[in-house]
Amino acid sequence: MIPPRFESIVQCPDCGGALAGETTGAAASIRCGGCGRVFAASGGYLDLRPLATFTEQTKYLDEALHVDARHETISPPVLGSKIRNDMLRKFLRLGANDRVIDLGCGSGRALAWNADSSASLTGIDISPFFARQAIDRCGLVLGDLRRLPLRDGAFNKAWSLDVLEHLSPAALREMLAEANRVLVPGGTLFVYTHVRKNGPLGPAVRGINRFAKLCERLGLIDLRQERLRKSDHLNPIADHDELARVVGDAGFTIERLTYYTPVAGALIENVLIRMGERALARRAKKAAGDSDDAAAVRAARTGAQARIRKRGATYQALRALSAVMALDVHLFGRVKSGPFFALLRKRGG
Repeated sequence: MIPPRFESIVQCPDCGGALAGETTGAAASIRCGGCGRVFAASGGYLDLRPLATFTEQTKYLDEALHVDARHETISPPVLGSKIRNDMLRKFLRLGANDRVIDLGCGSGRALAWNADSSASLTGIDISPFFARQAIDRCGLVLGDLRRLPLRDGAFNKAWSLDVLEHLSPAALREMLAEANRVLVPGGTLFVYTHVRKNGPLGPAVRGINRFAKLCERLGLIDLRQERLRKSDHLNPIADHDELARVVGDAGFTIERLTYYTPVAGALIENVLIRMGERALARRAKKAAGDSDDAAAVRAARTGAQARIRKRGATYQALRALSAVMALDVHLFGRVKSGPFFALLRKRGG
C-alpha cells in the first residue's frame, strides 16, 4: 500500500496518473493506474523518478560527495545551517494546518529540524542519501524537481535551500513552474540562493575566501569537499532584476526579500571551523594509525556530530558562533548582495 502520508499527494511522474499500492509475495510496490509503470516502495521512501533521463545531473548523486558522512545523521542546526533555518521559520511561520514540501531536501535535515511545527512535511530529492531520522519522521520521495511526482495544489507552503544555484536557466524555469503547479493559489515558496552580481560587501567576503585558500596551502585547513560541493554551481540568475522576471514568468511575486552577505560567516565557517575539522581529522588519523584521509575526515565529522547532539560545551560554543554569524543578517540584511532569502507567493490567491 502507499503509506498514508502519501495517499493524497503523489502521482506518476510520467503520465500524471493515480498510484495504487500492490503486494507480490513479501515485496511491496506501487503501480500507476494510467501507464501501468511499477515503482519501488521500500527503504522508507518512494522512488518516483521519471523515466526520462536528464542530461543535466547534480554532483550530489556522486558517492564521493558524501564520504564525510554528514548526511547519515542529523545534529541540531548550528552556524550557517541555523541562520538558514531560522530565516525559514521566520518567513514561512509553519503551523499544524500547513502542507509543506521541501524541494531538494538533501538528507532531510531541514525537515527533521521543523518537525516540531506539527505541519505535514514532505521532502523530495534526486539523491537517495537520506538520514534515518528524516525517513522516520517525514515523508520522503526520490524524484526530479523538473518533473515532480506530486499532485496539483497538494501544498500551501514550500521551501528550497541551496538548490537554485545548481540549476541551468532552463532547469530553473522548469523547477519553478513545477513548484508553482504543486502549490495552491496564494501558496508561498521560501528560497535561499544567490545571484551572480554581488553587492558592496562582496570584496570583503572574497578577501576572506582568499585567506582561506592561503590557509589551505599552509596545510591548516582542507577545502576539497567544499570545492566538490560547489563544483556544479551554474548560477543561472544574473541579478535581482532577472530574479524578478524569472519568478514572475513562473507565476510568482516576490513578497519579501532579505540579503545575506556572510562576512562574519565566511571567516567563521571557511576558516575557523575548517581549522577545527582539520585538527580533528589529523587526531582521528593518528589514533587509527592509517593513511586514509577520507576515513579520518569521516571519523572527525561523526565525532563532532555526536558531541553536538549531546548539547554540551561543543554545541554551546557553536551556538555562540552562530549568534555572531547572525549579525550578518541583522547588520547587512538591507544591503543588496548576491546571496538572499526570499518569500515568493503564487499569484491567484
